[in-house]
This record gives sequence, structure tokens and C-alpha cells, in this order.
Amino acid sequence: MSRQYQQHYEFQQWWNKQRETHNNSDLLLFNDKSEPSNGFLAVEVGSTGSNHDNNNNRERTRSARQIKHVWLLKLIQIVSSLAYVTNGVVSVVKTANRRIKSDASSERLSVRVETRFYRVIKVFFVVVVLLLCFEVLAYFRVTDLVEYVYAHWLEIRVNYLAPVLQSLTNVCIVLFLVQSVDRLLLVCGCFWIKFRRIKPVAAFEYCSSSDVEDYPMVLVQIPMCNEREVYQQSISAACIQDWPRERMLVQILDDSDDTTVQALIKAEVNKWQHRGVHIVYRHRLIRTGYKAGNLKSAMSCDYVKDYEFVAIFDADFQPAPDFLKKTIPHFKGNDELALVQTRWSFVNKDENLLTRTTVEDMDIAVRAHLCGWKFIFLNDVKCMCELPESYAAYKKQQYRWHSGPMQLFRLCFMDIIRSKVSFMKKANLIFLFFLLRKLILPFYSFTLFCIILPLTMFFPEAQLPAWVVCYIPGIMSVLCILPAPRSFPFIVPYLLFENTMSVTKFNAMISGLFKLGSSYEWVVTKKLGRASESDLVTFAELEEAQGENNTIHRSSSDSGLSELRTTKSKNRLYRKELVLAFILLTASLRSLLSAQGCGDARKGDEGWGRSIRLVRPLCYEIDGGDEGRGWGAVVGTRDGGETGGCPVCTPESLMS
Repeated sequence: MSRQYQQHYEFQQWWNKQRETHNNSDLLLFNDKSEPSNGFLAVEVGSTGSNHDNNNNRERTRSARQIKHVWLLKLIQIVSSLAYVTNGVVSVVKTANRRIKSDASSERLSVRVETRFYRVIKVFFVVVVLLLCFEVLAYFRVTDLVEYVYAHWLEIRVNYLAPVLQSLTNVCIVLFLVQSVDRLLLVCGCFWIKFRRIKPVAAFEYCSSSDVEDYPMVLVQIPMCNEREVYQQSISAACIQDWPRERMLVQILDDSDDTTVQALIKAEVNKWQHRGVHIVYRHRLIRTGYKAGNLKSAMSCDYVKDYEFVAIFDADFQPAPDFLKKTIPHFKGNDELALVQTRWSFVNKDENLLTRTTVEDMDIAVRAHLCGWKFIFLNDVKCMCELPESYAAYKKQQYRWHSGPMQLFRLCFMDIIRSKVSFMKKANLIFLFFLLRKLILPFYSFTLFCIILPLTMFFPEAQLPAWVVCYIPGIMSVLCILPAPRSFPFIVPYLLFENTMSVTKFNAMISGLFKLGSSYEWVVTKKLGRASESDLVTFAELEEAQGENNTIHRSSSDSGLSELRTTKSKNRLYRKELVLAFILLTASLRSLLSAQGCGDARKGDEGWGRSIRLVRPLCYEIDGGDEGRGWGAVVGTRDGGETGGCPVCTPESLMS
């Protein structure tokens, strides 16, 4: 064993020595991969120079072949990656196209006006994309022709386009400040009312010992149209009012064109009739006037004259059982009072971000105001209702709520002028209520943040202050949500969402003001049939107290909670909002180029070799001097020297 160990040790010493001197030695070590591997190394002793060169050539050939294989593998990886990306893009485009078509097929709002407005937005998007491409070409100095055209474009932009855009910007800023002051005054008024605890007080309250004759006759009206999801909750809430049954009548005013929904509502009405509730069902074949026409038609019945008060609930409202007891007493002893409005509360207020923004109706308030009547708002009396939970439903609701005020303003303008109310009330109604809050607000929101803001990226000479874009909107949003501290985390999403919704609101405002498209069409907001927990408990207690027997059959609509179906909603893409998003992204890319010195006439355009700086006055010196009209230009060469001149007078100097 010691002799073998000695031999191995000597061989290891010899092998290490050969590795150290293999570049200067005549020994060549190689491992032939073409032969089967047997765990040994082949050593060729005393190889000649020609064999050494042949082996080097063979190694170079092998290395070139290996490099070729490596590049082929990389090329295959690149091709497969491109194919993967292409398939992904095609899949996204197909999905987007399918969802856009799905939304277009279900859209029923002002088809012609929507198409026109969408075309205008698409044209605007094409213009900003072309401007961005042109700026990029000028930035990279593609050709001398591009530089020449770009120089003249700067001249036109500065002397003609930028002043017009700046004037429009200033007008929108003034409107924005006026609306902000109005909003600030409203917020201060709300805080003052809350701080002083100002609220209406009823002359008396109903108690359990009150005589039946003390309860006035009340007519409850519930207009609805194809309200499959919410009709049962609203009818049940109206029928369980804590009011003598002989002193109350419930009218179900159905405009549904779906025969299945009609049958369900009729069955629900028959069920409550069997329970002793005074309730009637009315159906119209022609929806003249939509909801308002439905209510007016119901008031023409002969038995209506026997009722002193009318309580109106939308199909998704679920009033509490003591609603009438808390509202009717306010009319006693107040002959000038025509309307009592209660606060809205929502069964789905925490469902998502959409269910945190609400707007009140105002048509009946305007008409009562013109007649000299008064109305009060009860903040401590709540009436449960349902908010739209999807963007499609919210979009339809906002379209109707912004188109309706403009229709009402157009129809009631002369009535306001001829009314007997004071001049200050007329001015408040016309200028503050209609013009400022219903017309100017959607106008400047869309124009300032969706049109002017992107254009200022391409026309940097027109300045839009940062306090207009960021600070004041943020401050006003904080002031508006101070009464609801839970909404603070949603300030930024709310601002971005309202910026997107300004497209729909502006379109609705224009449609209602000028009677465009189907602005008079009443599109019912899609509802999901949410019910509050208190209503369900009250309804269950009523069922148990009445002790239903087998003689009263359960109606087809009284399906119970176990049969509620949850449908999976599909995400959709909306064309106008999508194009608007691309417009803003294009403007942001242009702002990045401007930060690099591309095309900003105030900072210079050093991206294509020259510095063009626009100064006032025209054709005069840079600092000081007379105040000439228009804008001037100074063209600087690459070495830093300046040559005075004006592109208006000598445009060829830009290319010198």
C-alpha cells in the first residue's frame, strides 16, 4: 500500500508541474469527447508544432460552433417571447373589444349624441397622438425638414394658439374659483346648522293613546317600471307602516312592459290585500311622461280627493315603520309648508367605492319654491334606499340626474321670471342653483381637467397653475367629507373617479340643454334588491304575529331569502373613458419630453441642436426694452452664441 501511495504521489506531482508549464511545454493534454468516457485522461507526449496548430484550429471551430448554437438558442428564446407577448396583446385586444361591444349593445342612452361625442373625443385623441409623434421626431432631429416645420409650428403655436388656450384657461379658472367659493359657503352653512343644532320641531307627536280620527288620510304612491329586484321590499315597507289601515291607501303605479314582472307585482299586491291592507294596482300601457306622468295619472283617480297627504317613495326605497308618524306632525299648524324631505340612508353604502356618492332630487323643490311654498328637511329621519353598485348603473343614473336639471331649467326659465317670488330668490334659483351648480360645474370640470390640462402639455406657453389642478380640489374635497370622517381614505379615488365621470355629466348636460338625442328617455337604474337588516326583522315579526294559515297561499314573488341569486358581474370597458385615459397618458408622455427640454418655448428646445427661447416683446431685445405686441424669439447656436432675430421676420434664420 505504501508503494502504491508513493506512485500516486509522484504522478500527482508530475501532473501539477505539467499544468503550470503547459503553455511552454511540448506536452498536449486533451480530453477527446468523441470517445466513450472511461474516467481517464489521454496524454500525448512529444506532439509536433503542426499537431498543435491543428488542435488549435479544431478548438476554434468547436468554439465558433458553440457560439452559433448559443445565438440560435437566444434567437429562439426571443422569438418565443415575442410570440408570447403577441398572443397576450391579441388576447387583451379581443377581450377589450368584446367587452366594449357588450357595453355598446346594452347602452340605451342617447345613441346618436353618444356617437357624436365619442367621435369628437376620438378626433382629439388622434390630434394629441400626432402632436406627440411630431414632437418626438423633432426631438431626435430626424431631418432638416422636420426642424424647419417644427420651427414654424412653434411660431404658430406661440403667436396664435397659446393665447387662445390661455384665455380659455383663465375663464375656466374663474368659474372654478366661483364654484369653490359657493361650495365653501355651503360647507360653512352646514357646519353652522350642526353647531347651533338647528332643526325643525313638530307641533305634536303621535302616541299609542291617540284617537284614530287624529290620523289624517294618507295616500302612499310607489311608481315603478320593471323593478324585478326591489318591488317586494318597497311594497312590504309601505304596507307595514305604523298607521291605521283605514286611514291609508297604497298605490302601486306600475309602468312595466315585462309581463312576468307585472304578474309578480300583481301577486304581491293580492297577498297584501288578503292581509287587510288597502292597496291597489295600476298599470299604464303607454309611458307618457315616464315617472312624473305616472304619478300625475294616478292623481286623476276619483278617490284621491279624500286624502289630505301624499307620500311618494321610489321603488328602491324602504321607509321605516314610523316614517309617517315622524313626518306628518310637521304639517300641523304650518299652512305654508308643502313638502317634508327626509334624509337618505343606504342599505349598501359600504358595498364599494361607487356607493359613497349621492345626489338628491330637486324637481319638486323647484316647483314648490316658485309657488311660494316652503319645505323642510328632516336630517334625523332616515329612509333606506339602494345605491347603484356597478359603473353602468351609476353612469345611467348620473346621466339622468344631469340631463334632467337642464331640461327643467329650459322649461321653467320663463316661469321663474314671471313668478311672484322676490328678485333675490329668482337670482339665487337661476344663477346659483341652475347655472353655477348644474351647468357650470360639469362644463368646467370636463373642459378644465379633460381638455385644457392635456393641451397645456402640448402648449407649454399656456400655463395652468398647480393650485388649480391639485391644491384647491383637494382642500374642497376634505371640507366636503368632514361630516363623514370614514370617507377620508377615498379622497384621491373620488377625485379621479369624478374626473372620469365628467365626460358623462358634460354629455348629459349638453343633451338636456339642447334637446339632443333621447334626452327625454327615462332609463331605469339597475338595482340588486338589497334589503336592510331592520326591515327583514320587522317583516319576519309581522309574518309571525299574523300567523299565516293554509288559506292564504304564498305568492310567487314571496320567494324568501334562500332563493336570492347572486350573479357574477362582468367587467366592462367604456369607450369614452378609455379614450380619455389614453389622452391623459399621451399628455403625460409629452410632459416627460418637456422635462427633457423638448418643445418648451419658455425653456428652450435643446433636443435638436438649437435653443429656441420665446420672450416678450416681439423683435426687441431680450431683457428690458419696449413692450411690443405678440411674442419674440432668439435663436441660439450650438456653441452658445446668440443671433438676434424673429422667426416671423426671418424664418430662414432658424435653419442657419
